[in-house]
Amino acid sequence: MLGLPLAFASPLVLFALAALPALWWLLRLVPPRPRRVQFPPTRILMEIAPKEETPSNSPWWLTLLRLLLAAIIILAMAGPLWNPPATTSGGRGPVLLLVDDGWASAASFEQRLRVATQIVASAESAGRPVAFATTARPVIDIGIETPSSVRERLRSLDPLPHTPDRAQILPALTKFLAAQPLAEIVWLADGIDTGRSEAFITQLKDVVAGRTLSVFDGGTAPVLALTNAANSNQGFTVAVIRADAGPAQAGRVRALDSRGLPLGESTFAFEPGKTEAEAKFDLPVEIRNEITRLDVIGERSAGAVQLIDARWQRRTIGVISGASSDTAQPLLSPTYYLGRALEPFADIRTVEGASPSEAAMRFVEGRVPMIVLTDVGTVTPQAREALSRFLDNGGILLRFAGTRLAGAQNDDLVPVRLRRGGRQLGGTLSWETPQGLAPFTRESPFADIAVPADVRVRRQVLAEPDGLLADKTWAQLADGTPLVTAEKRGRGMLILFHITADTAWSDLPLSGAFVEMLKRVAGLSAAGRPAAEGLAALPGQVRGADRIAPTRVLDGFGAFIRPPATAKPIPADWRDAASYDFPPGFYGPQEGMVAVNTLTPAERLKPLDLRPLAATIERYRVGEPVDLRSPLVIAALLLLLLDGLAVFAIAGGLARLTARRPARAAVVLALALVPLLLSAPADAQTRRSQDRPPPISTGNPADDAALRATQATRLAYVVTGSREVDEVSRAGLEGLTRFLSARTALEPAAPQSVDISRDEIAFFPVIYWPIVSGAAEPSPQALLKLDAYMKQGGMVIFDTRDALTATPGQASPAQATLRRIIAGLDIPELEPVPRDHVLARAFFILREFPGRYADGGTWVEAIPPATDEEAARPARASDSVSPVIITSNDLASAWAIDRQGNPLLPVQGEARQRELAFRFGVNIVMYALTGNYKTDQVHVPALLERLGN
Repeated sequence: MLGLPLAFASPLVLFALAALPALWWLLRLVPPRPRRVQFPPTRILMEIAPKEETPSNSPWWLTLLRLLLAAIIILAMAGPLWNPPATTSGGRGPVLLLVDDGWASAASFEQRLRVATQIVASAESAGRPVAFATTARPVIDIGIETPSSVRERLRSLDPLPHTPDRAQILPALTKFLAAQPLAEIVWLADGIDTGRSEAFITQLKDVVAGRTLSVFDGGTAPVLALTNAANSNQGFTVAVIRADAGPAQAGRVRALDSRGLPLGESTFAFEPGKTEAEAKFDLPVEIRNEITRLDVIGERSAGAVQLIDARWQRRTIGVISGASSDTAQPLLSPTYYLGRALEPFADIRTVEGASPSEAAMRFVEGRVPMIVLTDVGTVTPQAREALSRFLDNGGILLRFAGTRLAGAQNDDLVPVRLRRGGRQLGGTLSWETPQGLAPFTRESPFADIAVPADVRVRRQVLAEPDGLLADKTWAQLADGTPLVTAEKRGRGMLILFHITADTAWSDLPLSGAFVEMLKRVAGLSAAGRPAAEGLAALPGQVRGADRIAPTRVLDGFGAFIRPPATAKPIPADWRDAASYDFPPGFYGPQEGMVAVNTLTPAERLKPLDLRPLAATIERYRVGEPVDLRSPLVIAALLLLLLDGLAVFAIAGGLARLTARRPARAAVVLALALVPLLLSAPADAQTRRSQDRPPPISTGNPADDAALRATQATRLAYVVTGSREVDEVSRAGLEGLTRFLSARTALEPAAPQSVDISRDEIAFFPVIYWPIVSGAAEPSPQALLKLDAYMKQGGMVIFDTRDALTATPGQASPAQATLRRIIAGLDIPELEPVPRDHVLARAFFILREFPGRYADGGTWVEAIPPATDEEAARPARASDSVSPVIITSNDLASAWAIDRQGNPLLPVQGEARQRELAFRFGVNIVMYALTGNYKTDQVHVPALLERLGN
């Protein structure tokens, strides 16, 4: 009635309401009794003024009160019921009861069963047979049943945890309606559509054409569901969805671990008119990785539960770069590409200010499950031993090639034997063109990843062919050259990408395949299992016949139960939503569980669109039927009493009130508020703090040295223990400092001596290290400090000073000493300084790089050979400054001067050689301070031309 859950036991009595207008005139009776006044003398009678009039009819409000009393009596006689029981239409044919029993009906399933029981009772009272069917369970045939048997089936009915596939019931429904043309259909719908019901509604319209169809929809609490959980670097998020874009709504989501213990709660809030909200858990990544279940507090359905397996865990990956840091060009560093590729599914950890060997040992001690080494060629024996233990314990060591790895010797932390140097494709002197990627083989863990057609590899490190190379190859180029190789080491995996992690050697880091490949590699350590065991669980290793049996599943209310007999094993690469045969839950063993959820991440909820159906839409009743006759009778008695009191008052039965004395007006008290402004001007006395110069001495020699080093740019030299050599180094750097002040805008302070073992060297852009034959090898801690210094942008000039005494093809004593020193350092691949190197153009244009001698060689970090486009450039360099320069020309002796500025030592050649040596020193300092800015100057003409246009 008027959209309200209201019905009447005797609705014909309501026709009596039409007689209310006739009662209007009958009720205007019983006028008030006339007022009696004593007749006084005429003089007094003339002075009396009548104060009220005697009405001839009842007041209008009294008539309205009596009409309301009559209407209430009529309604009470009609037998009104609030929340009346559901009934059939009163036909003669059978009643088909169709019930949605999926997860969306679980929250109000008792209410739906009550309505279904009332439908069965109504059919039974009318002597009509009943047929029963559900939409979430497979239905083969629909037959006529007795009301008692249907009632028993309803008592044992429970909701299922998946979305109903309503279309599967259409064949049985069509067959039943063909045999029962007079059948009436009552559909108890859950009101939710996940995108699968449009075709069902269209076909149902044709099937039930011309028959009575009643659909119960709405009237229940809003259904909430969870989907699209994501464990990002910002936190663990999950989407909370609803079907109706109603008013604002808030709630909480709870996170549980595998034992059912709560790990945290998060709030969500729907904005008005929105159907999706987000709940976010700001927890440490270690706690987030323990989450196995999310559910909406207060919701009782499988859709309000999101199960989490190892695919949602964020791996902690330690990244170590062997390249020198370049803060001016961070977007070109390998760590940038690795960070962008690993960020969606892993947390990246780096160690700032440490050498690769020290960072590796820290990651091993911190139990990081995966370590990435990008272009790290040499590590200390202690770090090598730690990485070997890391692999034996089940860790993943992923390496990327580069110039340092290409030039490393005796490196056993690679899955295959490597050739010295790299393979250059597409250069001027190359016979080949850049190669694309070959399709991944079925045996590769990358088997189902699409191979990008636009990726080209220009350079790589080559593997020595042997009989096991094919078994260790995960990816290869179009010509069959291995691109990714791997092997098991203990319980771990050792994997090598034969290219760099940046775009220097290939375009692979720019493709989406690079992200997928790294995700597969990181997935080897899922759920804390050893990497060697996780290899068999990768999609590329899974065969279609592999099946995983259910361990525990959800019921329709979202609680864990034992798998039913109808549950079937899922394929190992399952990615779909739950169904009748594959209920939501956990499949597989505890260490490798696969979660199947009710909804897929892409599914959303919307109201069930019933407009195409010519159906009677009913609403579910909330609560039991309530007989309203008793409240109406009580209301009628109260109105009757009120009517009697009104008549009694109008008839004059009440005593008159005594005359009220006029109340005197209250005295208005005016309060004047006078603000008191106290202005006591006080003289503001400001005290200016006097700037004090920094103390000259702190009492600690190490602090004093650090203070002097930070006050100005200084060059440094390594103390060798030889007084004569150290004095030449000091005088040489003083001479170079004076030359820099006279010829450039740089005004460095006096040079400073450093001891690698004791002093902090991070303050100096350039350190000069003269090699003394037979000198002791620095301690491992000193080598780690020096390695970290070079990685953070520092430059070391190793000078063997033996250009005259060195024999070609035979190592001199100074060279042998240098080899022992740098054996523990991660030195990149070196090459003689090319003429087009930026070091020859940094400030002065040079063709040679002499010192006291001019016949020795000068070596810097090797850069890829020039391509056809780069060959025309005046200068060429890598993206970062070479961390090391090795020379034998005795630079400090050529720079050395006395207090008056006169040279201390003669040079081998002409007097101009000393000038060239100073200029080479200026180029070294400018190169260390400004990097490859000179290379970028080649773009200036093109920029100016474009600006002119």
